[in-house]
Amino acid sequence: MELGLTTFAERHAVSGRPAPSAGERLREVVEEAVAAERAGLDIYAVGEHHRQDFAASAPAVVLAGIAGRTERIKLSSAVSVLSSADPVRLYQEFATLDLISDGRAELMAGRGSFTESFPLFGFDLSDYDELFEEKLGLLLRLRADDPVTWSGRFRPDLRDAVVYPRTDRPLPVWIAVGGSPESVVRAGLLGLPLALAIIGGQPARFRPLVDLYHRALEQGGHEPQPVAVHVHGYIADTEQQAVADFYEPYAAAMSGLGRERGWGAMTPAQFEALRSPGGSLFVGDPDQVAEKVADIRDTLGLSRFMLHPSVGTLPHDKVLHAIDLLGEKVGPQVR
Repeated sequence: MELGLTTFAERHAVSGRPAPSAGERLREVVEEAVAAERAGLDIYAVGEHHRQDFAASAPAVVLAGIAGRTERIKLSSAVSVLSSADPVRLYQEFATLDLISDGRAELMAGRGSFTESFPLFGFDLSDYDELFEEKLGLLLRLRADDPVTWSGRFRPDLRDAVVYPRTDRPLPVWIAVGGSPESVVRAGLLGLPLALAIIGGQPARFRPLVDLYHRALEQGGHEPQPVAVHVHGYIADTEQQAVADFYEPYAAAMSGLGRERGWGAMTPAQFEALRSPGGSLFVGDPDQVAEKVADIRDTLGLSRFMLHPSVGTLPHDKVLHAIDLLGEKVGPQVR
């Protein structure tokens, strides 16, 4: 199973510690990716957001910066908000990244759980599902066909269009979902790898969705495809240190999001329930986290596990140490 990291380049202020500037945070992200490769991890992924509290609105640019500092680690978006993007431009960006990085780029496409990009780029949220379905279809055409003739509702038609640059291999495209059965079925029928964002509740409850995905793959006539998860978590030398480092920044970030979305503030009791053996939060010492990773791997039949430690903008040195522990302590146990 592949192990990796995700980030949104979060820039929250916590306990009197000011939020890092966008430039500072992006430079930290590059250093964290370099550390991930050095620690033996397999993939580093950057998510797209268009808010003040996230610095990565252009993942392909950030990943290109990382490509120049690394040699082996895979580089992915997590996710690219395909619904509000131009598939032609998005394909060009990630094809270019793939060529720069010598075949290490991946594109993880999603509908987006944040909606700021829709009005920013002139799209109507009432077209949320139709936008994604149409643009995914075009993206896959661009990946497979040359030239492309295409027409749709949301962008100008293409007629015998050749989109450059071309990659030396088919660009890997994953579908990222947060729990929608319809999205899982879509990924399976198209024969695309599946990434599940599990940021609450019990990961075991996602098993029916994985089973549904495998049935859709079979119905679509496709070979088995990888399944990945993206989870929140953090690793320190001891369980006590992990909780002490992670709880306050994590609770502040999740409580702030809760105020926007209508749920209550994070409490210590909720935090402890989430980081229990059956919960979705992977916080503890290397042995504890390795045990949970192995369990979710076996429960869901995973090919890839991606940890997101920077939910609450932890100090950079602590994130770097967590990356070392994931690669050097957790990885060997899980493998």
